[in-house]
Amino acid sequence: MPSESVDLIVTDPPYNLKKDYTVTKDNLDFEEYIDFSKKWLNESKRVLKPYGSIYVFMGMRFISYIYSILEKDLGMYFNSWIVWYYTQGIGKTKGFSPRHDDILFFTKHSKKYTFNLDSIRIPQKYYRSINNMRGANPGNVWEFSHMHYCNAKRQDHPTQKPEGIYERIILVSSNENDVVLDPFLGSGTLTHVCQHTNRKGIGIDNNESYILMAKNRLLEKFDGFDSFDERILRCPNDLNDAEYRIKYLENHVHWFLSNHMNVSKQFFDEVKEKYYEKMKKDNQLYFFEKYKIV
Repeated sequence: MPSESVDLIVTDPPYNLKKDYTVTKDNLDFEEYIDFSKKWLNESKRVLKPYGSIYVFMGMRFISYIYSILEKDLGMYFNSWIVWYYTQGIGKTKGFSPRHDDILFFTKHSKKYTFNLDSIRIPQKYYRSINNMRGANPGNVWEFSHMHYCNAKRQDHPTQKPEGIYERIILVSSNENDVVLDPFLGSGTLTHVCQHTNRKGIGIDNNESYILMAKNRLLEKFDGFDSFDERILRCPNDLNDAEYRIKYLENHVHWFLSNHMNVSKQFFDEVKEKYYEKMKKDNQLYFFEKYKIV
């Protein structure tokens, strides 16, 4: 790949936990794994544009070493250490059961990089005129459910990641038509999310069956991403001004639900519960008719 040709890298490399990827050895010796990590991270920095960013999923055993490679060996700039919290995971009888993965966010330039905060804000609990209308910063602890094997969109891949996480990263750290790369494509989550956020996704994997899996996902009918931050379904209290109320509700659907209309019923039910009588009085029931909500 040409140097400085990619705007954003989002990737979930093997954690060296003896997972069965069929063609990849996931039980390297310690030094082998560190050397492997240095090689692919060095290539990642090479293909990143001068103002590009990289997000790396990593398990707890090696994340400190990945951090060190990015900062000390490659001279990249640390931005955030994101904790992906999930409620179910591996059970342990000696020691504490893990309930999170980590995501490192580094940039190639110390100050110049894409960060579209308004694209990923979350709704406030209460409307206050002094707050940002678009919502609040989601913070660095993200709660998304695992891709359980009972999920209808689960692929035949041992470490499939939720689309909602990729959606947030891609929206905040790239712009439409940007080039986004995943050098460990796996089940194809990145290319699928890029397809529905108007980015140019590139996926690489050494397992041909995973490449086929990713291509097939691009052909599926889209009815919403497979995961989401549940806070996008909450309707703020105190939307008492009629003009502002309808403006906010329309914006809420556009901002938070455009890729998640398949789970939007909870939001509309809450709007009805809180504001139906007021909206009836203010001749705003057309809002429900517009979205075919009865």
